[in-house]
Amino acid sequence: MSQTGIRGFYLLTETIEQQLLSDVNVNTVTTGDIYDIDLSKMSIFPLSHIIINNVISQESVLTFNISVLAMDVVDESKKATTDVFRGNNDEQDILNTQLQVVNKLVKVLRKGNLYNDQFQLDGDANCEPFYDRFSNKVAGWTATFNVFVNNDITIC
Repeated sequence: MSQTGIRGFYLLTETIEQQLLSDVNVNTVTTGDIYDIDLSKMSIFPLSHIIINNVISQESVLTFNISVLAMDVVDESKKATTDVFRGNNDEQDILNTQLQVVNKLVKVLRKGNLYNDQFQLDGDANCEPFYDRFSNKVAGWTATFNVFVNNDITIC
């Protein structure tokens, strides 16, 4: 039995974690219930969070449905708003950089190192922006996608 079949969950989540941590726009990667994380600590941002929504066990593959939240704390300026389009914060900058984080992860799953390591994107990723989602003001993206992992566990 290969390592993928035995440790598919671990290998996938650890591989995504390492890919995210290699990005200059990510300081911390977490997993599990997002509300268990102390989001009041400013030093952990920009933060990416991995959620395994479900897994479909098929004959030859496990299909993981995953959401990755990529976020940062919005910095509000004390100066009066002069640009009504951009406002007086860095929310658009955060949306720009955090979209790059999830887009790069998706690209690597589609054709890069992760694809070559047998973690393959199934279809396209859906990326949805969010604003002020938690107790502190953060903004970012939730990317949801499916990843195929080899299912070579046998019943023998």
